[in-house]
Amino acid sequence: MKLQLAVLLCCLVFAVSTTKIKWCVSDQEHRKCNDLAARHPAFGCVTRNSYLECIIAIKDGQADAITLPAVDIYTAGLRNYDLAPIIAEKYKSDNDEACTFSAAVVKKNTLFGLNDLRGKKSCHTGMGDSRGWNLPIGTLLSKGLIEWGGADDKPLIQVVSEFFSSVCGVQDSLCKHCNGCPTGYFGDAGAFRCLEDGDVAFMNPTQVPSSQKNNYELLCQDNSREPLHNFKTCNLGREPARAVVSRKDNQLAKYIFENLTAVTDFDLFSSEAYGGKNLMFSDTTARLEQIPQDTDSVLYLGVDYTNKIHSLLKDTSRPTTPTSIRWCAVGHLELHKCATVEECFKKIMRNEADAMAVDGGQVYTAGKCGLVPAMAEQYEEAKCGSEGVSLSSYYSVAVIKKDSGVTWANLKGKKSCHTGMGRTAGWNIPMGLIHKQTNDCDFGKFFSSGCAPGADPSSVFCQQCIGSGKNVGDEAKCKANAGEQYYGYAGAFRCLAEDAGNVAFIKHTIVGENTDGRGPQWANNLKSEDYQLICPGKDSPVPISDYESCNLALVPAHAIVTRPEKRSEVVRVLLEQQDKFGRNGSDSATFGMFKPDIGNTNLLFKDSTQCLQEVHSDNYEYFLGPNYMTAMDSLRKCNAITSGLEKSWDYYCKPKKPKSRCLKFCQTTRELLIPGWQ
Repeated sequence: MKLQLAVLLCCLVFAVSTTKIKWCVSDQEHRKCNDLAARHPAFGCVTRNSYLECIIAIKDGQADAITLPAVDIYTAGLRNYDLAPIIAEKYKSDNDEACTFSAAVVKKNTLFGLNDLRGKKSCHTGMGDSRGWNLPIGTLLSKGLIEWGGADDKPLIQVVSEFFSSVCGVQDSLCKHCNGCPTGYFGDAGAFRCLEDGDVAFMNPTQVPSSQKNNYELLCQDNSREPLHNFKTCNLGREPARAVVSRKDNQLAKYIFENLTAVTDFDLFSSEAYGGKNLMFSDTTARLEQIPQDTDSVLYLGVDYTNKIHSLLKDTSRPTTPTSIRWCAVGHLELHKCATVEECFKKIMRNEADAMAVDGGQVYTAGKCGLVPAMAEQYEEAKCGSEGVSLSSYYSVAVIKKDSGVTWANLKGKKSCHTGMGRTAGWNIPMGLIHKQTNDCDFGKFFSSGCAPGADPSSVFCQQCIGSGKNVGDEAKCKANAGEQYYGYAGAFRCLAEDAGNVAFIKHTIVGENTDGRGPQWANNLKSEDYQLICPGKDSPVPISDYESCNLALVPAHAIVTRPEKRSEVVRVLLEQQDKFGRNGSDSATFGMFKPDIGNTNLLFKDSTQCLQEVHSDNYEYFLGPNYMTAMDSLRKCNAITSGLEKSWDYYCKPKKPKSRCLKFCQTTRELLIPGWQ
């Protein structure tokens, strides 16, 4: 039996090492691909007539890979193909201009804004080009400036031609002011040339000749204008780099990357010898970089880009004025009342869900990925129904059992109870303080064991978790959802109460909510007087009522996050539901938004919520505040505890060098989106 297994494993290794990577190419690319395959037998060539045919061939296993531009990466990621980008092209320029932006360039001293483009003469780099067509037209559609009911109504190009008085750089039938769109009017140079007699050129703003830059301005999405050099914050979107696309198979992705980077005697990035441009790869590519595992097309392209592309392919079967919002629930217990948080974020980004309530640490992750806060939980009844009041906040505290002898000074080596990995009061604040104290990201060296739902199953922070309470085969153990009994605020306190930990990092109200007969069944015999608080700077524990003087930080309330374009709809629907099912709602006797359900606490919203209030700004950094942002940014130096979703997103938005690769754009731009990604 052992011999047979050894032979089988040997054969499997041999099969993997000799499998040909079937590259899908056009007729023009075929000769280059054959020359590559002749020198590197790991590669083979499959010819198809279009990108779409290649996408289908890869889906069906007839081919393995192809390099695609951004708009076709979008197509490859749709559900019926389900391919993913695995390797990104990195280009020879590594300055700020390495990112290609789409911008609306206009002459100075003209008086119109982006909202006033109807009837103007437009110049485009080319039909279907991201910077000259997809992003600008997608922006105008997403803002409702161009109204289109979909292809069943009329062709998009007809709608665009009716919106502008004339269009140049698209196709012959629309070229009214550039003599039938001769070759000289395509591309960035052509769009700029067209602008001599036109009103607006949709193009890469860095391609305006240096000698003429002072004569032109940019139209911003807020209808203002900016100088040409401010294109990183005043633009219509960013075009992501081309990428190699394949099936969702991490082993195959690794195999393709290893073989591509092993090519040393063949110029992958030159097409001159084959009579074409950008054959197989872009000619300006300097190197290839492997994309983080499990990155799908939405993460790679960005929510803004994918939704603008979708707006050009509008699905008219979807209702234009939905009457409900789709709430993303974490765990089966929440579904009772109406997966992980990161999976919910992905669903919201893909328009498979619309909103969910999360804590500050999760607002940070959501904000990094283009989502925005819409409403916040208010815990003070007196502030409900009042305009201009401050949003709720709460204290992060460290709770111990009375007379346990535990202090902040001797915390090292103890067992810890956390609400969950990446949660505000339960992880980010206490671990940020500990990291500042130790400058060590390995928190397993500080605590002997603990329960932090969402941690790696092999981590010391899963050792004290109990899951659903089953003795054998408990899949809920250490999962970041309500199936794990030690998850969330009440769960972390239960972890302490049942002696699974020596300290619990929770919200300051949790002890009172779960003791003295006010908690669920497991807490029936607990008394608030049996618990105390510890904190840095105090040698001895203090009563739980002293949270204002002994706490770890004042942190923002939980918030409801959504896509930017859905924000107003989420606010409207939640306010309507609150009027019916809130604390004093007209139908609160039949259902309570903020009440425990079937014996479980803090489902969908925290039970201490008195009402929901609209957030003053859709900027997540403003909502969290500078102190919290500083703590989070500092804690994110610990790469091992940074969420996988953030790692994928930061791969594209966070530069290797502080002033390069569009950092300012990724951190500050929050544009309107179009629903419908599928």
